[in-house]
Amino acid sequence: MIDPVAITLGTIQIRWYGIIMAFGFLLAYFISQKLAKYRNISKQDMSDYFMYFIISSIIGARLWAVILNYQNYISNPLEIFAVWHGGMAVHGGIAGAVIATHYFAKKRNLNFYDLADIIVIPTALGLALGRIGNFINQEFYGKPTSLPWGVFFDNIEQKRHPSQIYESLKNLLIFGITLKLFIFKKLKRGTIFWLFILFYSILRFSVEFLKDMPTLFNLTYGQIISIPLIILSIIMLRKIANPT
Repeated sequence: MIDPVAITLGTIQIRWYGIIMAFGFLLAYFISQKLAKYRNISKQDMSDYFMYFIISSIIGARLWAVILNYQNYISNPLEIFAVWHGGMAVHGGIAGAVIATHYFAKKRNLNFYDLADIIVIPTALGLALGRIGNFINQEFYGKPTSLPWGVFFDNIEQKRHPSQIYESLKNLLIFGITLKLFIFKKLKRGTIFWLFILFYSILRFSVEFLKDMPTLFNLTYGQIISIPLIILSIIMLRKIANPT
């Protein structure tokens, strides 16, 4: 396995997860700048919005991850701020970004869906990169498997499904589909955003069956929250397609 620490400078450790996260945000910035022209959003507005997006998504993702795994942080509360160690909850990040997007759109008199349709595209790519960071950190691994591509993680005797890689591939697929639809199809505002929620939720629900995670009623947290999101996204897509 790859050492999670990329660079050590004295007492300072720079982890691959942090490098990957920074690279993902950088890619997202440039992609969103390119896509902004399709919705007549100025580069300045998109640049200003991106700062809101970064801060809100990181805070939301970290806060929700800490809430879900609070027992891991009680003895070492300073670890809450060490986002480069991993431990980010995607749904919390999306919630934070949605709140910030709504606020910024209202502040700049922009359409919420214009921003949302744009930002979910590079978000999917960023999530694909983030799961590679999870793989390097050896967190969120899958259930035991005898398949040839199973992976031995440190201190784990049995080979496990590399569920982080499965998640990365599904997010990369979502990125490709939403980008193609955004550029080549003239869809109504909000369609890309809710398609992202739908695709992500369906695929997340499927991959969760292979993850070694706590369950409630035989469903993981990811599956439980995916169910209402699938229903909501279908309702919203139907509403957008048939507003009357």
